[in-house]
Amino acid sequence: MSLPSGDDGPAVRRTPRTYWVAGTAVLLALLFAAAATVTAASGDTGGSGAQARTPALHSPDAGFARDMAVHHQQAVEMSFIVRDRTQDEAVHSLAYDIANTQANQRGMLLGWLDLWGLPKVVAGEPPMSWMGTSGTSGTSGTSGTSETGGHAGHGGGHAAKPGALMPGMATKEEIARLDAASGRDAEVLYLQLMTDHHKGGVAMAEGCAQQCQTPVERELAQGMVDAQRSELTLMANMLGQRGAAPRG
Repeated sequence: MSLPSGDDGPAVRRTPRTYWVAGTAVLLALLFAAAATVTAASGDTGGSGAQARTPALHSPDAGFARDMAVHHQQAVEMSFIVRDRTQDEAVHSLAYDIANTQANQRGMLLGWLDLWGLPKVVAGEPPMSWMGTSGTSGTSGTSGTSETGGHAGHGGGHAAKPGALMPGMATKEEIARLDAASGRDAEVLYLQLMTDHHKGGVAMAEGCAQQCQTPVERELAQGMVDAQRSELTLMANMLGQRGAAPRG
């Protein structure tokens, strides 16, 4: 299995076909998200009979959707980069799976924000601040902020490295290095960067699985945890096969 390839040769990172594939995945995900969210809002939560509530602006539900959509976008970008930097079938297969899965999940997250009537970007909101807002999801009238007006948390104790927006995310310099690499060097760097990325993503998804109040979103977050932990094991093995290891 390999990532879709455009007609302009391996030097072109993003082709019209690439956009079509990613766009189609997001469209399908949005349709699924709409159906899932309408089901949740109607009170069908697996027989519990509990009426779903619209998440608040700074709730874990909304914060996770915003932050993970950004986090996922970088994983998709890195996967498309490595597609054109190596001919290794195993790396192509992994990159395709990550790009396809995370593009679909990103579509769900953005679709939920639209259905909740919430913005995809909130000015002045620190990334992952929602991880310290357990119990503040409430209804739309609950802001999830502290009495002093600040957000009730700043990443739940998780810190991003200098130059990175969120834990696990690569810096602009690291993305540039991946873009300039080829062959085994590109494979190793991609696997190392994606390992870091998954570790940050797992921590964030665990936060939603514990704190989010929307059942379908909580289930999606737990699915992310399970899938990315499995891929972490796979990537460690792939790095070992190339005489390398995860960073840190």
